Amino acid sequence: MASSSLSKDPKTKKKKKQSRDESFRTLEELKTLGHQLLSSRAHINNAPILLSHLSPSSPLQHALESLLSLQSFFIPLLSDLPPSSKSPEKSDPESVYRSWLRSKFDQFVGSLIEILVSPRSEDALKDVALDAIMEFVKLGRGGKFQFPIYHKLVGEIVHSTSSVDFLLDLLSSKFFKYMDVRYFTYVSLEKLARSFGPTHVSDNRNVRSHADGEHISGSSNEELAIYKIHDILSRIPPLEGKDGKPDCDMWCVSAFSSKSGDKKVSSEVLLEEDGMHKLKKCNDDVSSVSDITKRIKIKFTKAWISFLRLPLPLDVYKEVLVNLHQTVVPHMSNPVILCDFLTRSYDIGGVISIMALSSLFILMTQHGLEYPKFYEKLYALLVPAVFMAKHRARFFQLLDSCLKSSLLPAYLAAAFAKKLSRLSLTVPPSGSLVIIAIIHNLLRRHPSINCLVHQVDDETGEEALREGSDLGNGSETCNGRPGTDLFNSEEIDPAKSNAMRSSLWEIDTLRHHYCPAVSRFVASLEEDLTVRAKTSEITVKDFSSGSYATIFREEIRRRIKQVPLAFYKATPTSLFSDSEFTGWTFGPTENGNNKAGEVNPIGEDLHKSAKKQRTDSS
Repeated sequence: MASSSLSKDPKTKKKKKQSRDESFRTLEELKTLGHQLLSSRAHINNAPILLSHLSPSSPLQHALESLLSLQSFFIPLLSDLPPSSKSPEKSDPESVYRSWLRSKFDQFVGSLIEILVSPRSEDALKDVALDAIMEFVKLGRGGKFQFPIYHKLVGEIVHSTSSVDFLLDLLSSKFFKYMDVRYFTYVSLEKLARSFGPTHVSDNRNVRSHADGEHISGSSNEELAIYKIHDILSRIPPLEGKDGKPDCDMWCVSAFSSKSGDKKVSSEVLLEEDGMHKLKKCNDDVSSVSDITKRIKIKFTKAWISFLRLPLPLDVYKEVLVNLHQTVVPHMSNPVILCDFLTRSYDIGGVISIMALSSLFILMTQHGLEYPKFYEKLYALLVPAVFMAKHRARFFQLLDSCLKSSLLPAYLAAAFAKKLSRLSLTVPPSGSLVIIAIIHNLLRRHPSINCLVHQVDDETGEEALREGSDLGNGSETCNGRPGTDLFNSEEIDPAKSNAMRSSLWEIDTLRHHYCPAVSRFVASLEEDLTVRAKTSEITVKDFSSGSYATIFREEIRRRIKQVPLAFYKATPTSLFSDSEFTGWTFGPTENGNNKAGEVNPIGEDLHKSAKKQRTDSS
């Protein structure tokens, strides 16, 4: 009975009828409501009606009309709106009115953000909505950057479960070019990354799980958020422009406020040019461009460190390692902070180590990072699989650069040369080419290992006789025989590999390689490497990205003067003739099956007679 009496209440019926009327407003009616709202305070109740038509499901024209009217209404009131957390004084009607305006403004901002992240919204509406939000960010109190509004926008983007590529494209093309927008984007991303909870960056499991494809966090929403954070970070352009100088465009007049002694960018150093604020260098007691650049670099560093502490998915982890040396390390305030992340990644091995090598090499050569086991780890990466890796080109170039120092010990240079030489027997032809180039550079840079080109067998045999079977740690037993290779290819420590007591006989075998490009390259390098003036270093980059396809293209482009031809009076029936392999048959057998390599009775008789002769002689 209570429910039936409530449904018959005239006030309830009136409210339902009013809500139905508001939902079926025409475009002309919305324009009229907007004009009334802007013309007089008496029509303030038009604001909730316009807000009801601002949603992703509303028709485009209705949503646009409501958005523009409300934007024009709230912009002049921004400086007078109280904070959201401030409670109104009930005794003061003006305070209650302004608090009500603040709640409607927050509702308006929330509707705009909902439009931006919703997949149902049209792109034209998203474009206008983003401009409106950034206008509120810009025209806050005294031109100060309204970080709460912007942080709410970035947070909704990160936590969105749908695609926001179009929105990020808009942000990137329109607003990421401004210094203050980049600054507060880094601040917001750092806060969001830390909000996911504590992560144990010092635990090796966090890094090894990346390589194994394991996700420490079981939350799919958290994983999507990590993807979004990485997408935003990768879209923010570097601080320096194309000319190498920092961009000085500012979105707000006073984006960087003074805090506990920090200097403030006042309006005296901002020039209005074409509707944009330009930061001007000056010698006054204000923040200069270098000060702002330093502060942005600090926030950039904090944002990336907070992001790298997260349990990154495997594909994101690999992409970060590949681009870290180009997009992150040069712009950090202190790149050495990345040493723990990179050294643990380098210790994983395999393709992860190859990806981490670029950034680690920069820290060692440019920022004074000491990594005692660097060459041992690099030596362990020399396996056949690395010659088929996706990023092998960059790896071989860095390998050649790491072995360039004249202070490299002779045993270490010899170990790398010998390990590469042994690999040349099992890698594809493109790998043999890059190995020859690297070994040539090693021999030219380090004359002390030129003895590997021609090691005297007698000396090696005498040493082998003295050492006995202790050489090679059992993996390659020489048994005191002269001419045995003393190099232990299974030894992980290059100092114990006995490379200096071996020779590069594997490179000599490449003279008869089945690939003409390899045999020609070996023959072209037969020069006296003991005199450096006669030779020059080979650019490894020219061979590092080779493959079967590149070798084939080069071969078909070559102009050959003489081509070997073979003429037959009759079409051959087998690949080899019987006269070339005595005792073997390559034709059809008695049962009609082709069993190439089957021994015939004549071959068996020859085998028996040879065996009988050996028995008689003994």
